[in-house]
Amino acid sequence: MNRYRYSFGVPQLSEDFARSHPLTTALALSLAAAIALGFTRFSYGVLLPPMRADLGWSYLVAGAMNTGNAIGYLAGALTAPALMRAFGVWRVLVVSCVLAVIFMLLSGIVFDTAALLLQRSSSGVVSAYIFIAGGVLAARLGTLRSERAGFLIGLYYGGTGLGIALSALAVPVAQRYAEGFGAAHAWQWSWLALGVACLVATAILALPARAIGEAPAASGQAQHFALKSFAFGLSGYFMFGVGCIGYMTFVVALLNEQGLRPGLITGFYTLLGLAVVASSRIWARMLERFKGGESLAILNGVLGVAAILPALTSNVVVVFVSSLVFGGVFLSVVASTTALVRHNLPQAGWSAGISAFTVVFAVGQIVGPAMVGWIADGPGGLERGLIVSAVALFIGAALASRQKALALAPSGLGCSSR
Repeated sequence: MNRYRYSFGVPQLSEDFARSHPLTTALALSLAAAIALGFTRFSYGVLLPPMRADLGWSYLVAGAMNTGNAIGYLAGALTAPALMRAFGVWRVLVVSCVLAVIFMLLSGIVFDTAALLLQRSSSGVVSAYIFIAGGVLAARLGTLRSERAGFLIGLYYGGTGLGIALSALAVPVAQRYAEGFGAAHAWQWSWLALGVACLVATAILALPARAIGEAPAASGQAQHFALKSFAFGLSGYFMFGVGCIGYMTFVVALLNEQGLRPGLITGFYTLLGLAVVASSRIWARMLERFKGGESLAILNGVLGVAAILPALTSNVVVVFVSSLVFGGVFLSVVASTTALVRHNLPQAGWSAGISAFTVVFAVGQIVGPAMVGWIADGPGGLERGLIVSAVALFIGAALASRQKALALAPSGLGCSSR
């Protein structure tokens, strides 16, 4: 069968390409996750120390930057389903990636706190569009090759780790070059470098992502998502949002306070990112095996242990164990919610299901950074803030463990528990 189709004389990859080359397609699609979270969100954890030192921010203000990002992410999550219905998943994905490039580049030319907060909020909106659209396409790719669905979905989310690792390597290099040229705000060069990385990633992912095709349009009861049926899963994921973002926002700042050498901090964040990439293989079988909230509960619990370690000791070995375990788990928590939706909803309901989980994740990330920043400004410092993050993850594990699998109707057109 022909793997190519033509639009205005330009060859476009067809669905046969995605079915025949699922690994290549998933790897290309994973660059969307790299843009959505790796570059536009979690890179801020590496940039926070130099920005805070240059601009004189408190930890509360520094945390508020990611709170603004999370508020934008929430707005994006709430509006993404309507946009995808109106314009199609692929179009929303690509246009949002282009907007992410623009917002990242804008961060490299402003230094006013209000302008940076607006940028963080705007990039949060498009990050949600990218992440949800990419998740829907990843789930769709899993149906084309159902025997490898868990791995392919995990590979998509693992792309975030590539963005984290590249950010960890690029930010210090760009910073050094900027300082060598006597730049007034050297951290701006890092934002520019990350904007260029987003542009390259967008160019690579566009055509393979289009080959996956659109999911069936939702209509009637098939598009209904019963919040009550997923209450414990959603609650557990909310606590994940609270705990995860606290760690990712402030752990580098804590390591700086503890006196860890810059080279080791770069290694810490790079290892974390590479562990995220590897996690797609580590947890794939578990994501396919469990149909309820078991995966979400297990991963939240492991993540809580990893998050609390830097707060208890500055021992380099223990800190790097935290990096390795946290990276190997935290995006698999996100993948577990996509797997939960895929196991328990018909395909036409995936967009609504993934969006619902993204909304509670965003709400959790609104609470997390400001709360941890406020605690860190107090007598307990960042150590106490990370302990609170870990406790939130343990609570999330307990809640998720109570999420039961639902019974899909034999026809696959509805969920019998609604």
